[in-house]
Amino acid sequence: MATYRQVFGRPEFRALFASMVVSVAGDQFARVALSLLVFDRTRSAGWTAGVYALTYVPSIFAGPLLSGLADRWPRRRVMVAADLLRAGLVTVMAIPALPLPAVAALLVVVQAAGAPGNAARAATAAAVLPGEEFLLGKGVLDTVVQLAQVAGFATGGTLVAFLGPGQALVADGVTFVVSAVVVRFGIRARPAPGVVGDGTRLGRWWADLRAGTVLVVRTPRLRSLVGLACVAGFYVTVEGLAAPYAESIGGSAQAVGVLLAASPAGTVLGMLIVSRLPSPVRMRLLGPLAVAASVPLVVCAIQPGLVVTAVLWGLSGMASAYHLPASAAFTLAVPDHRRAQAYGLAATALTTSQGAGIALAGLAATAAGPSTVLAVAGVLGVLTAIAAGAAWNRARRAAEPG
Repeated sequence: MATYRQVFGRPEFRALFASMVVSVAGDQFARVALSLLVFDRTRSAGWTAGVYALTYVPSIFAGPLLSGLADRWPRRRVMVAADLLRAGLVTVMAIPALPLPAVAALLVVVQAAGAPGNAARAATAAAVLPGEEFLLGKGVLDTVVQLAQVAGFATGGTLVAFLGPGQALVADGVTFVVSAVVVRFGIRARPAPGVVGDGTRLGRWWADLRAGTVLVVRTPRLRSLVGLACVAGFYVTVEGLAAPYAESIGGSAQAVGVLLAASPAGTVLGMLIVSRLPSPVRMRLLGPLAVAASVPLVVCAIQPGLVVTAVLWGLSGMASAYHLPASAAFTLAVPDHRRAQAYGLAATALTTSQGAGIALAGLAATAAGPSTVLAVAGVLGVLTAIAAGAAWNRARRAAEPG
């Protein structure tokens, strides 16, 4: 089995790791700075929430539309260009006299520019780390994203208080520059992967987008893995309903923090466990773990106390670690010249399912109550996971020799 020593022994992976830590943490405290900047100018909760929501919306269209650029151009160049573009735009956003509509427009471009960069990073990791090392490396990168988000949010308020919102945005721009430098000098230059198996180059952008979509939709193995990923739209509802649920069981503001921390903490632990299992075992467990991720939500119907709920949500997070081997299997199953495009499509499907799940759960909770909505989401998640898991098992067995 691969070891973490082997993974971190590769200089190119260390560069990917460092660039991701810097840019993700910078993104999080920039979100804090942006929220305070907008609220300070408008004193409007609506404007503040609306602009904050824009940090997530672009990924819905940018994933499928722009990720394929990392298949058409050298991936190191795409990562560097995306970081430098975002650095410049974030710095412009810090100009005090800039109208808020202009800030919002720049924010959309900043987030959209991240799509090809992230796709290039994921595809490069698959090229840098062979075999089982890729699973461990991806687990490290996924874990550091979560930890960097927590650290960025935790330090963002302090940083903004010390520097002010405008200067904090400039600091975020600096993190993108640092990330670009690390990638430029830490990742080996590779030619554009846009060559099809028969030696011909990729066609026009729209044709390539369509070809990547058709590849995912018509390949049972890839299609079933995307289906398993979208099960997250059901159990992610705990994030959107943590506050009203905590109130319904008599919890305080501290209880909300405990509940919100339970799921990601369980996910980190689950990834550490799943990554050490033999590959055949991991592949067989994708369906059962997807089911197990939704089961704890059903228990919320009886409104157990804070401790029991935190344990349940932690167990859900542990089971959700199936995303690690599922996403690794998806990446490796796609030909290199389509890898970034397919990654963008899968990431968009996951993000859309999560956003829709949280939004619909929030609307439903206004009529039925958070505990009932969580329980219903758990039941629907179990049923969806059973269907997706069955599709995955059929595709896996069909791909096995003999």
